[in-house]
Amino acid sequence: MIDLSGKAAIAGVFESPRRDALRVHPFALQMECILGALDDAGLTLKDVDGLCAASGDWAEGGSTMDVVELAEYIGIAPTYVNSTDVGGCSYILQAGQAAAAIATGLAEVVVISYAACPRWWPLSSPSFDPFVFPAGPGQYEIPYAPTLISTYGLFARRHMDLYGTTPEQLAQVAVTFREHAAKNPDARLRKPITVDDVLASPMIASPLHRLDCCVVTDGGGAVVMTSRERARDLKKLPVHLIGYGAAVARTQNSQIPDDLTTPAALSGPRAFAMAGVTPGEIDVAQIYDAFTITPMLALEDLGFCGRGESGAFVADGNLTLGGSLPTNTDGGGLSSNHPGKRGIFTLIESVRQLRGEGPGVQVPDARIALAHGLGGTFCSAATAILAR
Repeated sequence: MIDLSGKAAIAGVFESPRRDALRVHPFALQMECILGALDDAGLTLKDVDGLCAASGDWAEGGSTMDVVELAEYIGIAPTYVNSTDVGGCSYILQAGQAAAAIATGLAEVVVISYAACPRWWPLSSPSFDPFVFPAGPGQYEIPYAPTLISTYGLFARRHMDLYGTTPEQLAQVAVTFREHAAKNPDARLRKPITVDDVLASPMIASPLHRLDCCVVTDGGGAVVMTSRERARDLKKLPVHLIGYGAAVARTQNSQIPDDLTTPAALSGPRAFAMAGVTPGEIDVAQIYDAFTITPMLALEDLGFCGRGESGAFVADGNLTLGGSLPTNTDGGGLSSNHPGKRGIFTLIESVRQLRGEGPGVQVPDARIALAHGLGGTFCSAATAILAR
């Protein structure tokens, strides 16, 4: 156990004096409290690199993406976030976890925040989701009924318009990962496909065809972590986490940067800096691929190619077994499995590659691997660098 005694302290506090906050969104109350506590500590938002928030009760204006939305609302990109929700004691629990984050260098200034407006929040509404309710952050987009796939289609279309990316280049992502899946006996889809096959498949959300979209499967996975010392005495070759970075950005499409930068542009450099390696030293990568546009944006933000150059990077065969960056060697979400949240599988396949245990395609003598995932529609990102 890490001894947290004396490793962290509470430097500022603030309680809102409001007891009736009619038509005030809970995020606005949280902003008031955060600024008040920072002022009490003699700090500003620029000093904050950690954020904890858990407002899971719909009637209190919370959601599963609450901490991401709150970070966007107050205008910060924290290196450490925590949305653990165990009910009324959540914020005491988060204080302990924040102390651990501070003690281990994951953050220097962590804000723990909570606010709710149950006296007026529409308890009788068909949906308590603050993204849906007109007073919430989604009021400018929800009326247009965006879907997950249509949102990714917007990303792809924007990339085409900005950088000349072609449908054929998008399709090459699916073709490459299907090549890898063909040798994985557990992959959902193993039959080889061509670029023409992708372009001939039904259009789902322009410019994304059916084969530009991930498979839908059941599935699961688990990862066991322990100390470096104990791992040496266990059954398998230990694979060490040498770099890690996380970031949150936004939830609303209207807040997407003009150049399509995603939170990977923050999580990636943080992971590389911690690991002391560069993108050119990565032997194999596992990158979240819910749609063909997904890994393309990650390749740019993680530094494997320049802004707008991912289409050509993929078309040149760099993601194949013989390329400069073999990627999604198990077939990825486009061909192997995608039960909903695929981040854990990027870790599992990274470990298998570094052990030489790839179920299908195996990168020879791989020593450094990158696992990268995202949340929502590029709302958050996490990057891990693993090594033998």
